[in-house]
Amino acid sequence: MTLAARALLAGVWLLHWLPLPLLAMLGRGLGLLLHALGRGRREVARRNVALCLPGLAAAEQRALVREHFQWLGRSLLERGLLWYASPARLRRLIHVEGEVTLAERSERPVMWLVPHFMALDVAGAATQLFQKCQVASIYQAQSNAVMDAAMRRGRLRFGQGQVFSRHESALPLVRAVKRGHAFFNLPDMDFGLRDAAFVPFFGVQAATLLAPSRMARSLKMVVQPVVAETLPGGQGYRVRFLPPWHSWPSDDAEADARRMNEWIESEIRANPAQYLWVHKRFKTRPPGEASFYD
Repeated sequence: MTLAARALLAGVWLLHWLPLPLLAMLGRGLGLLLHALGRGRREVARRNVALCLPGLAAAEQRALVREHFQWLGRSLLERGLLWYASPARLRRLIHVEGEVTLAERSERPVMWLVPHFMALDVAGAATQLFQKCQVASIYQAQSNAVMDAAMRRGRLRFGQGQVFSRHESALPLVRAVKRGHAFFNLPDMDFGLRDAAFVPFFGVQAATLLAPSRMARSLKMVVQPVVAETLPGGQGYRVRFLPPWHSWPSDDAEADARRMNEWIESEIRANPAQYLWVHKRFKTRPPGEASFYD
């Protein structure tokens, strides 16, 4: 496994030298291959799309999933750009909009709410390339030590970041925020019911984290939503730093989670093919309710 991981990383490193239009074409080809061979994740994506976008005809849902896998293939191959390309090249490719420097100017700590679109890691790079505030984030440790080390190096290579494993205590993250780090928060994954509640997501009860609201309230944080998008062909990426939310968090964490989900829904409707449909968003079910993915 170690040798295979090193060979994969070497291939990603070599590919990052290609012009982005060519790399994008290869990535879309990889995505079509993954769509054809990855039956398990393909069925997860189809189930999620059927649950969340029932207004689409069956053929439209299948076409959306096929398109999604092409963006997924791009995101995998273009990871090499984020990990190895020069900062100057990345600044040319990443187009930022909105108040990107809010965190470095704010007197209060800032939480970025960043949903899982395919260009998620581009948003992470943008928070370090276009502003000076230190950044803290949580990541899912990889089972392969070589890949885990590569991911950590890639995300920390600009010298402005600090990452904490999801399996660690939250205290080191809280201390980092109190020292002035902005928190790059990924709020839309199903991690079970620990510090979560069932809140509608496209009308389906979904285990939704209450921690973003509770943390923002306890640390008096400014909450700024951020959305990243991969542009067609070789045009690069767009990262939108949206206006901070008013009256969020409130004193009702569950109501805040509902409002957060409604905002994510609106962003997905605007760009449905680039959302992370292969994640089992509805894995955790209310007592007595059957799994959607069996």
